[in-house]
Amino acid sequence: MADLRDPTAFHDGELAAQREAGLSEQAARVRPIIARSIPRGASEFLGRQRLLVLGAADHDGRMWATALHGPEGFLSAADPTALRVGAAVPASDPLADALRGPADVGTLAIDLATRKRLRINGRWRPVDGGGEVAVEQAYGNCPKHIQARARPDGAPATPAPSATRGEALDADAVRLVEAADTFFVATAAAGGADVSHRGGDPGVVRVVSPTELTWPDYVGNAMMMTLGNLRLDPAAGLLFPDWRTGATLQLTGTAEVRPAPVEEVHGPATGRETVFRVTGTVWTANAFPTGWSEPVSSRFNH
Repeated sequence: MADLRDPTAFHDGELAAQREAGLSEQAARVRPIIARSIPRGASEFLGRQRLLVLGAADHDGRMWATALHGPEGFLSAADPTALRVGAAVPASDPLADALRGPADVGTLAIDLATRKRLRINGRWRPVDGGGEVAVEQAYGNCPKHIQARARPDGAPATPAPSATRGEALDADAVRLVEAADTFFVATAAAGGADVSHRGGDPGVVRVVSPTELTWPDYVGNAMMMTLGNLRLDPAAGLLFPDWRTGATLQLTGTAEVRPAPVEEVHGPATGRETVFRVTGTVWTANAFPTGWSEPVSSRFNH
């Protein structure tokens, strides 16, 4: 059994998912990249980023993913055991209350233009102007399935965000999900939270109904962190940015992994799919930066 006191060890859900996928040996080889401090040289990368995706549970235990953004320098790591975030979650965000105090969080600093990303998971505490994450896990991820996008330096500021809540996808939400080539998944288990990137060609997410979505599992880094978390706790949150208008769609609900229909297994698909059942939605206008370039699709999508 994994020692849950060691954040660099795989927990039981991850180990089970790796065994089921036949990836245990490959996962064991890559496990040493998981560290309890921010990797040497990553401070410069963090200082250049203007986007951080964060996943956490609200006070009711529902998982959500959200995005924080700011100018270059809003992320910093003067101390390799702490990530400083110089941006506050808006009051309209479903995680606003939870992040006013300590919370387990998963974070993803992602440079879409270069397809580089760094995951930092740990314990959040609020500080003036934002928050600080005490690092429990830090590791880089491969560039697979990231659609490259560049945001101009002079992207205009947006008006204050405005949120609308619901319990199912409306027509605008369906259109955004069906056109999405990029989204983010927040999960939690074994005393910690995590947030991960998912991508593919537009249509990678299928809307089965206003309360059910599915997407294929693609070949990744073999660690099976998202799928492993879901084996222990089905709570999950999704974030879909609208790159054109600056709106975001946040979904909370439950997810499970199951075999995919044979006719839908092609390209990089593994033969598994995730089914997500929606229990809450938040559509927020003016939540995300605008001015992004048209995407360049990842060569790993096929």
